[in-house]
Amino acid sequence: MFFCSKNNYFGTHISSPLFNFQIMRKVILLTIFTLNVVFAMAQTKIYRGNSSSYSDCLYTVNDEKVYRGNSTSYSDCRYTFNDGKVYKGNSTSYSDCLFTIHGNKIYAGNSTSYSDCLYTIGEGKIYRGNSTSYSDCLLTVEKNKVYRGNSTSYSDCIATIDGIVKYALVAVLIGPY
Repeated sequence: MFFCSKNNYFGTHISSPLFNFQIMRKVILLTIFTLNVVFAMAQTKIYRGNSSSYSDCLYTVNDEKVYRGNSTSYSDCRYTFNDGKVYKGNSTSYSDCLFTIHGNKIYAGNSTSYSDCLYTIGEGKIYRGNSTSYSDCLLTVEKNKVYRGNSTSYSDCIATIDGIVKYALVAVLIGPY
């Protein structure tokens, strides 16, 4: 902690707790404001394979939108996710719902029926349907990489994620459906 001080009437150096509190409050408020700006502008990029090259960018995730490539243009919006639903393009219409995310399951359309379950998410793995069997593992997510099946081999890397994204979104964007 740093201390700020002022001179008193006699020219001696004194430190005021109130003065220190006001300075610290300003520093904390400035820090919070800066972090909010940084996180508001944060984007997640998803790249092809082991690459992080501009030309290999598959998707840009910004706010509640997923855009094609490096774009954040309205016309390049592929998906909108809102309230556990993934919609086509910029829409949030019931008829444009592609997936419903409920707990650790991802369902087709607006359904949450057992028979409409496309993926189950568990412990860094994305499984086919309602299964959590080794043989039904479609994707493995480890660190910032997405691998085919149960593998974590360099040659089985499908995508590289630069930023923060939920497993459910990885399943929707990279999975086979």
